Amino acid sequence: MSFSDGDFVKIQYNLWRASDGELIQTTDRKLAEEKGIYKEDRKYTPQLVVVGKGNLLKSIDAVLKEMKIGEEKKVELEAKDAYGERSKDLVQVMPLSEFRKRDMDPYPGMQVDLDGTIATVVSVNSSRVMVDANHPLAGQKLAYEIKVVEKVEKEGEKIKALAESYDLSAEGVEASSGTVKVRFGAEIKKDADYFLNKSRFTAAVMEYMPEVKKVVVEEEYAREKSENSKD
Repeated sequence: MSFSDGDFVKIQYNLWRASDGELIQTTDRKLAEEKGIYKEDRKYTPQLVVVGKGNLLKSIDAVLKEMKIGEEKKVELEAKDAYGERSKDLVQVMPLSEFRKRDMDPYPGMQVDLDGTIATVVSVNSSRVMVDANHPLAGQKLAYEIKVVEKVEKEGEKIKALAESYDLSAEGVEASSGTVKVRFGAEIKKDADYFLNKSRFTAAVMEYMPEVKKVVVEEEYAREKSENSKD
């Protein structure tokens, strides 16, 4: 069985830099800990991808389409087939005052949004800031290890999987006649990240699931109990 554009597929993967064998990303928590790249705020679970929708590099997407559930593959990519070659034109020096105008205090390694372009701060001195808009992996040969875990087919399961990919846990999902109702319970903290992720989630549902015509989000809130409460 191969996959088609629009299919919901969960994969496990390891991404290595081919030049020195350094692990860059992984869905395997144990491996991340062993290689010293574990991050507490990252979920080490199979990743949902929607085939042909730009979730993966085009070269990896093409490989995935020909794979089967349970199959594993290792793919080596030249820089041109991964994140492209490095371009000197994407490295520039900017006045520090420009960052001050944006209420930014730049430091090396900081990622900044410069009018829609994401760049990394390379260096900072008393009056100038060097930024690099190349992708951090540009110019590098990469090696991917991919395993297909499952294909998500039921409408409700697709909704839940999309929610999880945006750090949301759907307590209930109902789908009928093109309308999807999703409930996010009181246990989910309704902070700024929640509202941003909810917006991205609903946009993803409309983009990836053409059979859905309307998304209704139900939210539950509960008053926090005080220490003196008897209930």
